[in-house]
Amino acid sequence: MSVLSAEIARRRTFAIISHPDAGKTTLTEKLLLFGGAIQLAGAVKARGEQRRAHSDWMKVERERGISVTASVMTFDYDEKTFNLLDTPGHEDFSEDTFRVLTAVDSVVMVIDAARGIQAQTKKLFEVCRLRDMPIITFINKMDREAQDPFDLLDEIEQTLQIEVTPASWPIGMGSGFLGCYDLMGDQLLLMDKGSRGEKPHQVETCSGLDDPKLDKLLPDHALSDLRDQVEMVRGLCPEFDESAYLAGNLSPVFFGSAINSFGVSELISGLARHAPAPRPQPAIERKILPEDDKVSGFVFKIQANMDPRHRDRIAFVRLCSGHFKRGMKLKNVRTEKHLALHNAVLFLARDRELAAEAWAGDIIGIPNHGNLHIGDALTEGEVLRFTGLPSFAPEHLRAARPEDPMRAKHMGRALQQLAEEGAASVFKPRVGSDWIVGAVGVLQFEVMADRIRTEYDVPARFESTSLITARWLESDDEGKLKDFVRKNEGSIADDHRGHPVFLARNAWHLDRAQEDWPDIRFVNTKEQTI
Repeated sequence: MSVLSAEIARRRTFAIISHPDAGKTTLTEKLLLFGGAIQLAGAVKARGEQRRAHSDWMKVERERGISVTASVMTFDYDEKTFNLLDTPGHEDFSEDTFRVLTAVDSVVMVIDAARGIQAQTKKLFEVCRLRDMPIITFINKMDREAQDPFDLLDEIEQTLQIEVTPASWPIGMGSGFLGCYDLMGDQLLLMDKGSRGEKPHQVETCSGLDDPKLDKLLPDHALSDLRDQVEMVRGLCPEFDESAYLAGNLSPVFFGSAINSFGVSELISGLARHAPAPRPQPAIERKILPEDDKVSGFVFKIQANMDPRHRDRIAFVRLCSGHFKRGMKLKNVRTEKHLALHNAVLFLARDRELAAEAWAGDIIGIPNHGNLHIGDALTEGEVLRFTGLPSFAPEHLRAARPEDPMRAKHMGRALQQLAEEGAASVFKPRVGSDWIVGAVGVLQFEVMADRIRTEYDVPARFESTSLITARWLESDDEGKLKDFVRKNEGSIADDHRGHPVFLARNAWHLDRAQEDWPDIRFVNTKEQTI
């Protein structure tokens, strides 16, 4: 096996998805803890300095205790290199999550044991299914009163239409939750409840459920229940089939309590064993294989102001093929310009280090000043256009105005930067001086106002408008498109890339335009290929 193939085989690039408050960020921290990337897990809802999850680095995230932007963390465990992408749980930030799912090879779906499948979980799961994404399920919060494990498995199967097979099984729940039995390895792992923030060291193993050691480790009622339940599980659920998992048709299920570190060891070991190495990536020209010698990658996210001391902008790049070395030149296919990459970085949330080298499957950050956009392809010269990076028509539109009219230009620059990182859609109407900002969810406006104020020192407000939606305009006849834009200039704006957009006042306004101009396409989902 070549060095390139060996390094690619070691990579596991995955995202964590969930409904808000399912415990995703806590699980992320415990995975970092087990991977040795951090020494003490910080509680998201703790006070003072502790109130900062390692993956929630934005000021607004630390204040609210929620994740509103995707973050990347790279760490090693069990001779594997993990690239973990933590995604926003809140549905108002789902567009960021959809883009992140184009940059990973598998997913961990976190479910609250008391609440089961929730709306956002289902929505994100459907996106994974569209991409045939392998999914591992982690049922969290077993240390609280929870639904019956068999009911949870049945709900996942019925609601998400995917087969499930438990990889571990919980011993009790709520205050009586003692740990998990590893069904794949036939061993028991009991961990110390008292050390929430530290990596637990007490691990007990046994050989099967008939091991006499179990009588000393577990109370009689717990052991009896465990034996009965495991017998039922093995009779009712299919055996784990790796090919079915990799095809996205079967999900292994781990039970645990992230805050108490229960089940995390089994989960990370399961990822190391079963999650796929980097997979081929789709492009218009051809399928890109990780083992291709030449380096290629695509920008799936732009983040401004990760370091508040510098007005920096980092382009997050998923490497799709080859072996990246510091200082190499890559071509931006859209601009046809070559970039000498001396300062590319690897991430641990906001912390970063210079990337001396990286391999297909890794996520690197490239500092830039607006010359890279979401969807850009970087190659060693080949013209490639990667597919599948979505932009969605906003469901909410508001006018953005600075508190101080003299700061209008500064606010415009701030909005442009936030649009380039995918935080929201920003439109400049052809008529009038207002900026129109579009968002998938209303909480985005609050977060944007906070970021514009704190990161750019421009107090701004978002005011309601008479507009209900925006549609990108496309046509096979360039002349007809120009004619439509000229005759409807009062309803036309340009997005941050200069693409024409139709701003509709109401449903009738949009329907009438579509009827009168059948050669124009009014697009509500735009794929960001270049």
